Amino acid sequence: MNSSFPTAGLDRRAFFRGSAIAALAILGTGSLAACSSAVGEQRSDAGESVDPVRGGTLTLAIPDDVTPSALLTSTTIAGITISGLVFETLTRYPLDSVVPQPLLAKDWKLSDDGLTLTLNLRDDVTFHSGRPFTSADAEFSLRTYADPKFSAQLRSTAAAISGYDSSDPNKLVLTLAHRTGNIFDLLDLAPIFDSETFDKAVTGESFIGTGPFVFASRTPNSSISFDRNPNYWVAERPFLDRVEARIVPDSQARLTSLKSGQVALVAPGSLTFRDSQTVGKTDGFETTALDGAELQTYIGANVTAEGLTDVRTRKAVAYAIDRERIMSEVYRDAGYAVNLPWPKSSPAYDAAKNSTYARDVAKARALVSEVGTLPTIPLTYTGASPDFEAAAQIVQANLAEAGIRVELDPVEATIFFKQLIGAEFKGLWLTSHTFAQYIPSTLTVSAYPFNAAHNASKFSSPAYSAAADAAWQQPDGSSDAAKKLYADLSTQLLDELFLIEIGVVVQQVSAASTVRDLSWTKGRQPQFANTFLA
Repeated sequence: MNSSFPTAGLDRRAFFRGSAIAALAILGTGSLAACSSAVGEQRSDAGESVDPVRGGTLTLAIPDDVTPSALLTSTTIAGITISGLVFETLTRYPLDSVVPQPLLAKDWKLSDDGLTLTLNLRDDVTFHSGRPFTSADAEFSLRTYADPKFSAQLRSTAAAISGYDSSDPNKLVLTLAHRTGNIFDLLDLAPIFDSETFDKAVTGESFIGTGPFVFASRTPNSSISFDRNPNYWVAERPFLDRVEARIVPDSQARLTSLKSGQVALVAPGSLTFRDSQTVGKTDGFETTALDGAELQTYIGANVTAEGLTDVRTRKAVAYAIDRERIMSEVYRDAGYAVNLPWPKSSPAYDAAKNSTYARDVAKARALVSEVGTLPTIPLTYTGASPDFEAAAQIVQANLAEAGIRVELDPVEATIFFKQLIGAEFKGLWLTSHTFAQYIPSTLTVSAYPFNAAHNASKFSSPAYSAAADAAWQQPDGSSDAAKKLYADLSTQLLDELFLIEIGVVVQQVSAASTVRDLSWTKGRQPQFANTFLA
């Protein structure tokens, strides 16, 4: 049995046990929990010991199919699912922290000046094609991630790598153009591709990685199947023989599929929060919160659109929104209202600043009165999401109270993400963002809504860009110096309000109680190497 099995959720217990691991993290030395310990600790929710069972097919419902480049943009559940089952990354954060742990890189060292990162790679890993994984593949993958044509969200961090040395197949040396505090965010998120078959991955024809499951087949808009990787580098894993993802676009149909036994699992965030909680109270099913993989629901504003160029209008929106009602009625209290993007676990979280725009309809009306007559403003969202539909209706009613007329504009998911990435929204939009649970600077130099260099709001500011860059170049993202820079960023986000936060939402996942040891990464990629059917 292998002595190291570093998947995020699986090793969470071991992470808490081994505080010494955190102390060694900068050097990246050591391995995670012993496999025998992980197996021995698997228990049901009732507390009784449950021995892992080998074999079986896990069926899950996902809402969409894979789209070109989805492996790099993380904009579809299908892409996230394939990324988690087929591909692996160089390092991996546990759900509880941003302390990197070994995965395909077994250890590493960052130079004292923060400009050279040397990663020693595992020498016992092969792609599903049988070809050995080498440092050249890691270089190819990071260079691909930096390619502008794929619009990957951490492209700026990948582009900060100014030099590669992959002359040793088991060692990769990265030279950084400047100190880059979120380099391990990139290594946690960038899939390692097989350079010989990558062209087929971007077209959806085939996916060749090093992960615990091998891509078997795909029927467009119907299903994607994966078989157990018999040569996985972690011995005796995975337990499952097969994973079958069925594409079910309608939320109610996904719920029916789960309750009828057609699927045993629904992908995180693919049921309404009301349905997830109801399922969790039903015999034979369980609903689990994905702490550490939070999303943040927000309203974005195109600051060049008529009616939104004046920051007083955007402040009126911020004062008018009833965040507590949205969090209670739509998200069933699975999270908390905020004015800023950072979750409570983030070093950038500031409780005092999160009350800056407490609901005040009178103040919102006064601001609208100062601005004068406003046009009807479109509010775009993904129409297939019942949660976004319900939240948009509440926002529409809230803004009407303040004298702001809003026209709801539901669109298909593919159109929505095209508008998000291309900064094509006509007015306001409502959706969720991720990355706030990573190093804070990742949000402001990478995420489509926040990126200081190019964002969906068409907002630009020399001061905001300078603050984002300064935070990015802090080598220790949790230091007091970094926190001062995050405070500057937070002030600017509250003053400019090109994004108006609603709340931090803890994702939920519902499954039959026979499915054991489910696990996800911070980015919600499934980690099913240790999953089994009881």
